[in-house]
Amino acid sequence: MLYKKYRQRPIAALLAAGVLFFNATVVLASPVELSLDDSIIMAMKNNPSIHMAIADQEKAAWTIKENEAGKLPTLSLMSGYSRANGASTPTDSFNNSLKLNWALYTGGRVEGQIDQAKKNADIANLGVVKAKEQLKLDATTAYYNVLQGRNVVKVNQETVDNLQEHLKNVQAQYQVGTVAKSDVLRSEVELANAQQNLTKAQNNYDVAAASLNNVTGMPLDSQHIMKDELTHAKYDISLEDSIKMAEARRPEIAQSMDSIDIAKAGIKIADSGRLPTVAVSASDGLGGSEFPGQNNNWSVGFSASWNLFDAGVTGAKVKQAKANEEKVRAADKQLRDGIELEVRQAYLSMKEAEARIETSQVAVSKAIEDLKASEAKYYAGAGTNIDVIDAQMALTQAKTNATQASYDYNVNKAKLEKAVGLGAK
Repeated sequence: MLYKKYRQRPIAALLAAGVLFFNATVVLASPVELSLDDSIIMAMKNNPSIHMAIADQEKAAWTIKENEAGKLPTLSLMSGYSRANGASTPTDSFNNSLKLNWALYTGGRVEGQIDQAKKNADIANLGVVKAKEQLKLDATTAYYNVLQGRNVVKVNQETVDNLQEHLKNVQAQYQVGTVAKSDVLRSEVELANAQQNLTKAQNNYDVAAASLNNVTGMPLDSQHIMKDELTHAKYDISLEDSIKMAEARRPEIAQSMDSIDIAKAGIKIADSGRLPTVAVSASDGLGGSEFPGQNNNWSVGFSASWNLFDAGVTGAKVKQAKANEEKVRAADKQLRDGIELEVRQAYLSMKEAEARIETSQVAVSKAIEDLKASEAKYYAGAGTNIDVIDAQMALTQAKTNATQASYDYNVNKAKLEKAVGLGAK
């Protein structure tokens, strides 16, 4: 046994080393380059919301089949056995029968249920389109969140680097007695604050990257290199035309129209209680004391029924169905108003961000000039340390504002494209 243990140790060591090497290889794997289009494609493939919508689509298609079966005949096989103890000897009784039932006319109830099922299937089909459009927006927003986070980290890293360099210069001047100790202390405080801001920015970036991985269906710790930048691609469609496009293209509006048709069919179904029903039936059976039976019994029947008085039940159902139709029509109006508001909000927010892009770029260039001038004056003994720090903070804020403006423009543009129905094809 001792010999076996000794022989097993090298094998176990090799296996452990192999596992460690594999884990190290995974950890050290190079990040994959990822574009916005790549992110959207991955989300469409991996995100559960699409699979859920497709499952609803398939379920609705089978519901049509279920309701169409109401117009077809049904066939059932029944078999029974009984044993009775009489005065003398027990007797066996076998019964086997085959029965057919066919509802020829139901007053429009079955037809109405089929119409509802078809409209629900259309709603489910549009639900797939709706899910894709929403997922495209989610993936786009998540991708831009990562780009924004990356840019903010870069801005804060530049600020830390500049303040570190400035602190070195201040300390050098303090050593030769040209500046006061307060300048060193203030520079150290500003550097510490900038380092904290960098830590926060890095954390926000990591959260944004995990959120993107979640949307695209990737492991949350996956690392990527973003191919794209926060660019400014013009949106050339007017607000009025955007609203018209939304009315014509949004799947929610088409779904709402289907809901109105379903409500109308509901009135038809409820009103079917006022009409007669007609059915035909047939049966063939065997019965007797021996299986399957010696006596053959068959029958063919035709039946019609008409509920002349139901104490107002049918009338109440019809009124309920009509009230439901009014509710659905009101919901349709609410939906259309909400979509128009959604388009206006996205459009106006996009235009506002577009205006900020231009002003923020000017602010960045001016802030760079101001920082250079402040540093030159301070190092020449004509300016103050506060001037340099204020100029640095102004530059950081200007670059942050420029990043925020570009982010707001791209995200609101994506929201607008989704709002007008220009999302996923």
